[in-house]
Formats: sequence, structure tokens, C-alpha cells
Amino acid sequence: MALENTTSEAQEQGHVAVRVDGTALAGKVKDDLRARVATLKERGIHPGLGTILVGTNPASLSYIAGKHRDCAEVGIESIRLDLPESASEQEVRDAIRFMNQNPLVTAFIIQLPLPEGIDPTAMLELMDPHKDADGLHPLNLGELVLAVPGGQGTIDTPLSCTPRGIVEMLQEYDIPIAGQHVTIIGQGLTVGRPLGLLLTRLEATATLTHSRTADVAAEVRRADIVVAAAGVAGLVKADWLKPGAAVIDVGITRVIDPETGKARLRGDVDPAAASVAGYLSPVPGGVGPMTRAMLLKNVVEAAERR
Repeated sequence: MALENTTSEAQEQGHVAVRVDGTALAGKVKDDLRARVATLKERGIHPGLGTILVGTNPASLSYIAGKHRDCAEVGIESIRLDLPESASEQEVRDAIRFMNQNPLVTAFIIQLPLPEGIDPTAMLELMDPHKDADGLHPLNLGELVLAVPGGQGTIDTPLSCTPRGIVEMLQEYDIPIAGQHVTIIGQGLTVGRPLGLLLTRLEATATLTHSRTADVAAEVRRADIVVAAAGVAGLVKADWLKPGAAVIDVGITRVIDPETGKARLRGDVDPAAASVAGYLSPVPGGVGPMTRAMLLKNVVEAAERR
């Protein structure tokens, strides 16, 4: 539904966007999963997440550690395989085969990026698609292409975690999706492309912008929902936004505070956007916790399908 306020009117009225709290919502998701895991265990089914990490990328190490902590919170078992940076492609293939065949592993992930010289697409294709916790196997992404628009029918294969988390955030805050125009900044494999497919299935009009888009700001200005996933701190300015738009900030950039000299996290959306947007997710505390919660949800659902 289009809103009538102009940008200047919203600012004069001291408007502040509603905070889309991913941390709180992820907590609710975990509470639900904790109960579902307990029910599965009563039936003799023990959900287990496997992780394959190659190398010692600091961000990847942090992500993997967080995922295993999340598993412990809800009662999911976890199986971790760490390979050195020097691991050969065959060693990575062997690790994937181990996860595919291990009955204790309900679903698993291959932590990206992989070292140079190892094709991530080829490795993803080796996964058992039923054990794909990230929803990135080509067969699972293909389900989004084949799914009936309008949400009719069901998708029984894993959904990509960040797009799924974004949709649940919008739904939790009763932000309309059907019939709305959505502009997505970024067309990456983990966010932009699968999110566009998922939103189209829910009858939104989705536009994907990227580095070759002639005027990204113009595309953003006509959007009811904006998803910023470019990885450029402060890219989206307040005057880019339609007043009242829902803005989901996916980008995370580590910047140095000139006053303190300490590093802090910045999103793709300028903080001043809160004076124009109707809804705004924070960084940190927005999409990140929900992405991790959706990974757990994919694992539990895989166990339930068994």
C-alpha cells in the first residue's frame, strides 16, 4: 500500500522506522525447534548438522563456531570436519562423501568460500540434495524455479537460509509481500538470486540490481521493500527510499571508527534511512541471527521428512 508522506514530511515529524528485530525472532524460532527436536528424539530420531571447513579464514571459523553453538542450544548433534588450506580437491570430495554416507548427519554445509582452485559449484553438486542444509544444491535451487507462483503447493526441499530468513522477518511484522515491488541490491548465489525466485513465488514483483545497473537509486525509490545485499557500507541513502518502505539490510562490512580506532560492523543502509523507512532491520541483530536460525530449521525439517 503506497504511503502519502514525503521524505521531508517524515523527517519533520521525527519519524523513526520500526526495528525489525532478527535476534528476537530467531529466539522464537529456536524455542519452536527445541520442542520439535525433543519430539524427534522421543521417536529415536536425532537431528545432526555436519560442517565442512577448508582453511582458516577468520570469518568462516567464526561462522562455523556459531553454527555449532546454535546446534547445542536446541539439542541438534553436530559433526565437524576441518581441512587445512592445503587440502586437495580429492580430500574435499572425500569429506563430502563422508557426510553423504554418515547416518548421524541429517544435513550438512560446505562453508564458502573454498580455497582458490576448488570449484564450489562442483563441490555443491556432489552433495546429497536431501542433506543440503544451506539450500544451495542446484536441484534445490531448481525447485524455486519450478514452484507454482502464488505459494500454491509446497516445496519439500531445503530453502536458502538468508532468503528464507528475510521472508520470515517480513511475515512476522505483517509486511505485505504479494503485489509489492521489491528491489534487491546484489545478485549473489546466497541472497539475491534465490531471494528473487522466492519472492516471485509469493507474487511480489522482484527487481535484481547489480554493478551494471544504470541507476540503482532509481530502482530503490520505486520499491515497497528493499533488500540491500551489496556489501558496501552505507550505500543506501535516506533519499533513495520511498517513505514507509520496508528495508532489510543484509550487508556487513567491518569498518574502523576514526574516533576510537576500533572496528565495528556497518550495514549497506545509511542509519539516516530510519527517518524515512517504515521498517528497518539493524546490523548486527537483523538478518544474521535469522540466517543461522533457518539453517537449524532446515536440519530439523530434513529429520522430520525422514
